[in-house]
Amino acid sequence: MQRKKVLISINNNHSTTTQMARKIPFTKMHGAGNDYIYVDTCLHPIDDPHATAIQWSDRHKGIGSDGLVLIGRADTQEADFSMRIFNADGSEAMMCGNASRCIGKYLFEKGMTNNTNIRLQTRSGIKTLNLHLSGFLGEEWVESVTVDMLQPRLTAEEQFTGSSKEDTLTADGTSFTGTFVSMGNPHFVIFTDDVDAIDVARYGRLLERHPVFPERCNIEFAQITGENRVRTRVWERGSGITMACGTGACATAVAASVTGRTGRQCQVVMDGGTLSIDWQADNHVYMTGPAAFSFEGEAELP
Repeated sequence: MQRKKVLISINNNHSTTTQMARKIPFTKMHGAGNDYIYVDTCLHPIDDPHATAIQWSDRHKGIGSDGLVLIGRADTQEADFSMRIFNADGSEAMMCGNASRCIGKYLFEKGMTNNTNIRLQTRSGIKTLNLHLSGFLGEEWVESVTVDMLQPRLTAEEQFTGSSKEDTLTADGTSFTGTFVSMGNPHFVIFTDDVDAIDVARYGRLLERHPVFPERCNIEFAQITGENRVRTRVWERGSGITMACGTGACATAVAASVTGRTGRQCQVVMDGGTLSIDWQADNHVYMTGPAAFSFEGEAELP
């Protein structure tokens, strides 16, 4: 499988020094348009991922992405690999569903594992990735990935100080009634009759930093568009508007189910694609969706 190779050199404002900046290889991938830069830190450690995420994620002066994902060794025998994710603003996230699917594809297609069930250590627990393969003439590749996103929480005092799982918040004089769902990271899902009419950038930015969210929050604006089908637009904590959010899709599906809008299985349609969400009887949420390579190259560290 061929991938586009590019050479990206980022000016880190130290060009007058005699010491040449270190360049390391990266892979750009996306899950339903939610794009991140991936680095195998087993081979290429990054000392300052916060600064690197900010510099590389810049869509005008850097590579351009929703953030930086570091693939590494797990520090427990219960997991096979680890993931750390840094948003475009340099803050570290707990988990990213789209990134976890991309990691499954990365690990398998780069020959780092032959397993189709991978245990991935994240800051919000160990997630199990089930890889769905396709093949032709002896070559196999990952077509899609199902991730066990574990159990949702409808109350999480360290993440949400509202009066109940459903609450009404005000931003710039406008009231929004939503449902709080934690998928390891916090989400506030707001159902509306016309999701395309919402100014996501304006209200998402304000609601992310609402006082009831001690750790800030991911904001989803959702609309029921059919039986067990939800259209969702996302404002991601630390990244802004993104094409998709895996944990956000899960949170949307849980919120739709607990408020009686859908069943426990639904399709969540985001700007970058559709994710299938199944909230099963074991109370675990299973997310299935695609993962794709964009290009590879080298970039300077800050």
